[in-house]
This record gives sequence, structure tokens and C-alpha cells, in this order.
Amino acid sequence: MTRKHNFYAGPAVLPVWAVEKAQSALMEYMDSGVGITEMSHRTTYFDDILNGAIASVKKLYKLSDDYHVLFVQGGASMVMAISALNFCREGKKSQFVDTGTWSRRAILESSRTSAVTDVIWSGKDVNYSHLPDIDSLQFDDDASFVHITSNNTIAGTQYKKFPSTKAPLFVDMSSDFFSRPVDASQFSLIYGGLQKNLGPAGAAMVIVHKDMLEKIPQGLSEMLDLGVYAKKNSIYNTPPVFTIFVTHLVLRWIDEVIGGLENMHNHNLKKAAYIYDAIDESNGFYSGAVDVKDDRSLMNITFKCKNEELDKLFLKETTALGFMGLKGHRSVGGLRASTYNSCPMESANALGSFMTDFAKKHG
Repeated sequence: MTRKHNFYAGPAVLPVWAVEKAQSALMEYMDSGVGITEMSHRTTYFDDILNGAIASVKKLYKLSDDYHVLFVQGGASMVMAISALNFCREGKKSQFVDTGTWSRRAILESSRTSAVTDVIWSGKDVNYSHLPDIDSLQFDDDASFVHITSNNTIAGTQYKKFPSTKAPLFVDMSSDFFSRPVDASQFSLIYGGLQKNLGPAGAAMVIVHKDMLEKIPQGLSEMLDLGVYAKKNSIYNTPPVFTIFVTHLVLRWIDEVIGGLENMHNHNLKKAAYIYDAIDESNGFYSGAVDVKDDRSLMNITFKCKNEELDKLFLKETTALGFMGLKGHRSVGGLRASTYNSCPMESANALGSFMTDFAKKHG
């Protein structure tokens, strides 16, 4: 089998190192006598997988024991709904910075509650082509929480630093989880779907400060109460065993093969540069969707050719050469290359080279 250059935004490419280990576990995991997809979540084997994944998260993000690492089925959208039910307070503000589709989804969940949903900045009028000046944002110290999306998969923007807030800071990191070092102590809750940068689809990871769990109201369904997830170590009900297993493998790959988050970040900078350089050096043949270079994402590179017919030809030729997932999101069109952690350097280099040649040929 020849693996193609996979630039899909999610579910997305996984490291071959992890895929091969997952493949060998399908028939039998260790000496259990069953494959990993057949394994009960009540076994000691799965205890070791789950606790190993949690330990890897805490090591990579240098988390103290003040944080719980939880796995929630349903992805980031489920966590948005759970967060609103758990932490939005009647009469208190839930503040949002609207930087695109997934920010708006979180805003919608807040608006279903009796909290005051306060959007303090929106990029809607500029087609989400840049991010706000972090230092200019006005946060309410007494808000229930402040929410931002660290990387915007569709718009192609990414925060390079995070705001300092007295209110609890919530961050959706679905598409740049574990792509760079962060000071996790500045966040009260981090979450993200696993299918973009950490593993297969089917679950989200939540990293939550234990103090936040004391604020959850009584009477919620156990399936919507993060306190129950913490108390039961994410196995109140049957968790997605295989998804968590592969996620643990990817976390190990970042730690053991890549050498940690500093190295991961350097890899991601180099990969993105192959493609951004092709855009910037094309003499206007390509245009990026993000108009402030400092706001450009290392994970989702959004661009277009100088006309739609060339976009179509670009997709036709790249598909024939074994590139996948380069069509822009249906809501915005154009082109998009998702260069997540697991995207090989060779794929980014190959795409950058193709783009340069394509621009010379059709410029």
C-alpha cells in the first residue's frame, strides 16, 4: 500500500508509528486473547491504557494534580453543550470571542441557558480574516467564564498567545491540541475533539481544573455532569476504548518519537513554512484567506488561486498525484491544507513544491 498525502481537516492523518501499533493490536492486545476493539473497559488492560493516556497528557502539558483529564463521547460539540449546562450561571455573563464557526457553536449553546451571553468581539464583518488584538479585549472579572477557540479550522487563524483573565478561561483546542507548548495553568478548562490532532473520531478530551467541578449545579444528568466523569475516571458508562487507545499511542509518539512539544512545534513551523512560502512567493497567484501573517494557523492553511477555474484545476491535478483533502470547507470554498502534528514533513514539502510549479505553469 502507498499512503497518500492526507490533508483532510478531520478525521485526519495519524502517525504511521501509531497506526502500525494499532493494527497489530486489532487481532490481540498484548496477551489478553482478544483484540483491542473487543476488549472490555472493565479490564486491567484498559485501566492501564486510560491511565497511561492521562499520564502522557499531564507530562506533555506539565499539569499539576489540580487538573483532571477526562474523555467525553461526542466530540467538541458535546463538550460545548456540557460546558454551558455545567458552568453558565443565570444573570452572569458567559463571554465569547467569535473567531469563526466553532466559536459560534459554543455561543449558541450558551444562548440556550439563562446566562447573559456576551460576545465581546466578532470577526464576522471581516470574514474572520484576522484575530482581535488580545490586549484590547475587555473581559468581565465576574463572568462565569471566558471562551476562545485557539485555532480556527475553517478560517485558518490561530492565537499565538492567550488572554490573561480573572474569570475562568475556557479554550477549544480541537485543532491545535498538543501542537506546541502551552502554560496550562492559565486555563480553567481546555477541550477538543480528538479526530483532528490526536486520534480517531468518537470522543473529546477535557482538561479541567478541579475547582471548576465545585461550581456544577445539582440535578444534571450524569452523562452531562463533568463531576461524574471525574469521579468515575471517564468510565461512568462504556468509553470508546479504541479511540482512547489510539490517542494514547499518538501522545506517546509526540513524547517518545518526536521528543516533546518544543520539537513538535518546530516540526509544525517547518511544515507550514513549505506551504506559506509557496503562497507568499507566488507573486499574487495564490492569496491567503488570513490577512495578518501573525494570525496564520500552523494547522490549517487556507488559500485560493487567482480564480475559481484554477482552484478546480489545482484540485484535479493534486488528486491525480495522490494528495487528499485540499478542498476548502464548503462554507468558504477555496483550498485548505491541514498540516496537523501527524502530517509528515514529506507531504508538506511535496505540496509546497507542487504549488510553486503550478503557479509558474499557470501564472
